[in-house]
Amino acid sequence: MATDSTSAEVLDVTDSSFAREVLESPLPVLVDVWASWCGPCRLMAPLMSWAADTYGGRLKVTKLEADDNPVSRDAYRIQGLPTLLVFRAGVEVARQEGAIAKPQLMALLDAHL
Repeated sequence: MATDSTSAEVLDVTDSSFAREVLESPLPVLVDVWASWCGPCRLMAPLMSWAADTYGGRLKVTKLEADDNPVSRDAYRIQGLPTLLVFRAGVEVARQEGAIAKPQLMALLDAHL
């Protein structure tokens, strides 16, 4: 159990940190691929904080800004935003394109943790 009262962190990843933070992570990783101009992406932001708080210690929650990180975006063939990717041991095991509600996010994560 965490000893401080702050919420779990949602980590910003970039092209330069993607391999280290996502692919080499010992924990499963949720990647929220988003853009500042994307309305549905902004709706998903509170759910990323919820996931970090709820699954802390079992899941690393990250976000990747699509426009600023074309190498990672294109490597994973991101077509629509937001796109959620779940990685385990450096391998993409799940993908969800488009905004979803908390029950769907919970089902996605529970299926892969």
